[in-house]
Amino acid sequence: MISEVKIDAYKKPTAFINSTKSVSVISENLLNQNTPERMLESINQIAGARMEERSPGSYRISLRGSTLRSPFGVRNVKVYLDDFILSDASGNTYFNVISPELINRMEIYKGPESGDYGAVTGGTILLKTKNSDNLSTNISTGSYGTFNQSFDFSAQMGKHFLEVFQNYYQSDSYREQSKVQRKQVFVKDHFQYSSKGILKAMLMYSDLDYQTPGGLTLQQMNLNRKQARPKTAALPSASEQDAGIRNKMIFAGLSQEYQFNTNFSHFILVQGSYVDFENPFITNFENRFEKNFAVRTHLNYDKNWGEISLAYRLGFEGGINDILIKNYDNNKGFEGKPQNFDQLKNTSGFYFLSQKLNFNEKLFSDISISLNSNSYDWERVFPRKETGKIQFKNQWLPNFGFTYLLGKGFSARGKIGKGNSAPTNEEIRSSTQEFNQNLRPEYGWNKELGLRKQFRNSFFVEVGYFDFRMKEAIVRRQNENGEEFFVNSGETVQKGLELLLESKNFDFENDFFSNFKFRFSGSFYNFKFKNYQQNGNDFSGNDLTGVPQTTINSLLNFTFFKKLELDYSHIYTSKIPLNDANSVWSDINLIGNIKFKFPVNFEKTRLNLYLQIQNLYNENYVLGFDTNAFGSRYYNPAAKRNFILGMKVDF
Repeated sequence: MISEVKIDAYKKPTAFINSTKSVSVISENLLNQNTPERMLESINQIAGARMEERSPGSYRISLRGSTLRSPFGVRNVKVYLDDFILSDASGNTYFNVISPELINRMEIYKGPESGDYGAVTGGTILLKTKNSDNLSTNISTGSYGTFNQSFDFSAQMGKHFLEVFQNYYQSDSYREQSKVQRKQVFVKDHFQYSSKGILKAMLMYSDLDYQTPGGLTLQQMNLNRKQARPKTAALPSASEQDAGIRNKMIFAGLSQEYQFNTNFSHFILVQGSYVDFENPFITNFENRFEKNFAVRTHLNYDKNWGEISLAYRLGFEGGINDILIKNYDNNKGFEGKPQNFDQLKNTSGFYFLSQKLNFNEKLFSDISISLNSNSYDWERVFPRKETGKIQFKNQWLPNFGFTYLLGKGFSARGKIGKGNSAPTNEEIRSSTQEFNQNLRPEYGWNKELGLRKQFRNSFFVEVGYFDFRMKEAIVRRQNENGEEFFVNSGETVQKGLELLLESKNFDFENDFFSNFKFRFSGSFYNFKFKNYQQNGNDFSGNDLTGVPQTTINSLLNFTFFKKLELDYSHIYTSKIPLNDANSVWSDINLIGNIKFKFPVNFEKTRLNLYLQIQNLYNENYVLGFDTNAFGSRYYNPAAKRNFILGMKVDF
């Protein structure tokens, strides 16, 4: 069945057609339409999801407009890697340290899930690594000095399933001051030590170094799209200051799942990570040293009485993020005179209870509730001693969803839930180097209705409508130095329609035109500010900053001569408001990409040759805007037409 996939809401398998959740699955096939060093095009094929690239290495992910508060990275979206929690206790995720080639599958849950995942308003992403035997290597090269190499080995070895993955990627990139280099090693071991228990271990090291060219004004971009942010009378240029991000992370975790009997099981994980983060910027040089610890545990009960099945989960997830931040003058990419040294400790956690009830494979219900807490302690160490503590009010977050099977392969669903998202460390203590103790969590209620229909095992159609009312929405702003700070913007009203149409793989049994399948998706949004006043300006009724009203995506897959595969994709994006006043908008754009794949089979080896052409029509466009940018520096131009040529070998 097309899209009759198994989804895993943290080990809650269910058929996709029966799911109560607003979930999209990015399969291995959809991930493979990308070049190995990126997953942007695959994520952007999902209705309601948008991945942006301000410069290579500088990514952010939006689920239904959640990048309103994210200048870079991933905030307000919870991210898990297999069993483990990639997001820190404050809600920030270094998504760009993960090599796309490591990921075998993604599940994207849009909107608040509260119960199992705690306090977020944007959504949740589950990243899955390989779970089958594999030995492969990949090498590719392309425009702007791009080079990518990887090695992956995974195999069942007795009671152990072992995976070892290594990746090296570098590119000079399209613009000045935008080189990127990423090195990563990942090891996991799944040890089935008994028929009832499995122990999983994971170790990952990533070293990411990328330059940041900075935003341009429209005039600067039209004059020279490749330039980095130029100097002004008051400030040096991005190139002079060697602006960039250097992020080294080591991440380790251990989990156990034990099945006591047919009905009862227990899951527990402990994990920790250390981050060494450097950010030479125009006005300062920032060092961050982060220590993270997290634990998750839950008891599970499953019972089946024939026509009725019931599942309960009771658990806790919590974490600590302890960070030392040191700011210096930036002497052309080197530390200068000290400015401010600060210590910040964020503690968060939630208890959760969820229930799944299935009546006669017709009515499926999912009820959950979580009690969420978040607090932070701050201390100014230098140049003067100051301390403080903020304890946000504990939040009860309920979530209720149902699906009713109207007929074979035809279901209707409804959902209502509350989300809450506290400010992250980067928002509490932003690049202005001041502690924003007035910043409050954003929260709101989300309501959804949807239909899913499978047509004769040939086509799958899904349509969903949501209405999310958020209060105290957190919005990013910039001062005259380009330093960011955050404010609560009152209320937002976010209404949207999301569509998906996809086909099976049609086999024409023709030597010339062998196979064909397609996928179309679209997001149609009406997102507005409500009761939002800022510095004497009333922005109520304005469109939500940084969110396009319409995105339409397509992917066509062809096979010719039973050998040559072709992926032909398009992403249409309507104009985007670039500031809260809605006085500046982006241009509409339609971006095409095409990928040719040619497999060659030997006795025990499969050689896959590929060529990808990105920005096929050579458009001038921006893939990631700096919203509310001071001095109208909104624009981060994306590359013109470029190519990647590569080879993957499966042994």
